[in-house]
Amino acid sequence: MKPHFKITRIAIAFSVVALLLAGAFLYRVPLASWVLANSDEKRLSTAQGHAEHDQKAPANSGDRKVLYWYDLMNPANRSGKPGKSPDGMDLVPMYAEVQTTSGEKKVLYWYDQMNPSMRSDKPGKASDGMDLLPMYADTGQSKDMAPGSVMISPAKQQLIGVRTDFVKRESLDRTIRAVAQVQVDETKIARIHVKIAGWIEQVNVDFIGKLVRKGDPLFSLYSPDLVATQQEYLIARRATVDLSTSPFPEVARGSESLLEAARERLRLWDINDDQIKELDDVGKVNRTMTMYSPIDGFVMKREVYPKTYVTPETELYEIADFSAVWVNAEIYEYEVPYVKVGQSAAMRLSYFPGKVYAGKVVYINPTVDPMTRTVKVRLEFSNPDFKLKPDMFAEVELKISYGTQIVVPQEAVLDSGSEQVVFVAHDDGYFEPRKVQIGARLEDRLIVLSGLKPGEKIVTSGNFLIDSESRLKNAMAGMKR
Repeated sequence: MKPHFKITRIAIAFSVVALLLAGAFLYRVPLASWVLANSDEKRLSTAQGHAEHDQKAPANSGDRKVLYWYDLMNPANRSGKPGKSPDGMDLVPMYAEVQTTSGEKKVLYWYDQMNPSMRSDKPGKASDGMDLLPMYADTGQSKDMAPGSVMISPAKQQLIGVRTDFVKRESLDRTIRAVAQVQVDETKIARIHVKIAGWIEQVNVDFIGKLVRKGDPLFSLYSPDLVATQQEYLIARRATVDLSTSPFPEVARGSESLLEAARERLRLWDINDDQIKELDDVGKVNRTMTMYSPIDGFVMKREVYPKTYVTPETELYEIADFSAVWVNAEIYEYEVPYVKVGQSAAMRLSYFPGKVYAGKVVYINPTVDPMTRTVKVRLEFSNPDFKLKPDMFAEVELKISYGTQIVVPQEAVLDSGSEQVVFVAHDDGYFEPRKVQIGARLEDRLIVLSGLKPGEKIVTSGNFLIDSESRLKNAMAGMKR
């Protein structure tokens, strides 16, 4: 084949390809445009008309500034660039003038919530990766609002779960409940000692736990010194009788003094007047002297046995009167200021269902237990039938009246340690931070000593987020200055 013929065939082939490409361009492009236009028209709904107008009319938008892109079906979904929302909808632009004319707030600039000094003229992300937030033109508070007040729209209030309640004035009572233990009244314990050495002859009370009455015989004691003193007493008594008619008054007075001294010595050894009278009547020395119980009570300790030698330092019996008992309760240290001596108390024991004992506070311990952070409070209860026994466990109740006080729910107060703040809800969505002074805590309520008045509306839920908004606003205001 000749070279000239081969070049001609190649040129013809290139010409055919060029014609085909030109035809495809002339006929296929209008067809694709028509198909896309019709598919867009079928896809768009009536609710998206305004959004598509903004997207398809760049000539009308002029120099309008896009604040952000949002989901038309869920405006809370926003982005700094066009794209699709999580529900598959196309994000549409929000222009600055559209937001202002629709009654929403105008964005002044965008800032980093973690570092408010970082600002931008458009949405996006800060250097620390946080999404930039808008600062609106009307975030400033009303002239008659306190510093830190913020305005939150009803939609945003619902989003963050804001709930409110009214400040109330109520008559308050409180019940302190504490675990307690029954103890012996220490002022009703008698410890029996002899005041002269000797030997035990007979024991009348011979076991622990026995109930004795005042004046009951406990034991008899033989003491040589006691016998000698009785002899001296009888001799002095006879001398007084014999010398009463003496012509010398000094002699008669001397014999009377000896008799009185002997009688006083017997009394100092716990020989009572009835025993001394018996000695006068019989006129004969008793080999043993009987010791009697000084109180009604139960024998708690016994060290008396027949034929044993005892001395004054030996404790022979311990007798406790159970007609009244002490009950030691432990209350927390923050409850101590509300408990007073003489305050009435009620006590219940599991051993006696339905039975309520009435008593009163008789003593408050001056120290705090460092382990339990509690203070011991002593209560006194009558126990005529001896059903209350030492070491029994019980539950006591102390009624405290605070009178009429201003109260708020506990969750309404933000306590930073150094100050307590409550957010007061005003009209038009304004929330004012108010410092308050808190008193006692009553379960789920707090007494307010100052800062609030009855009838004011306060925030009880969502106040943490409102507080964050208020603090951020104060920080931004300080930066503006």
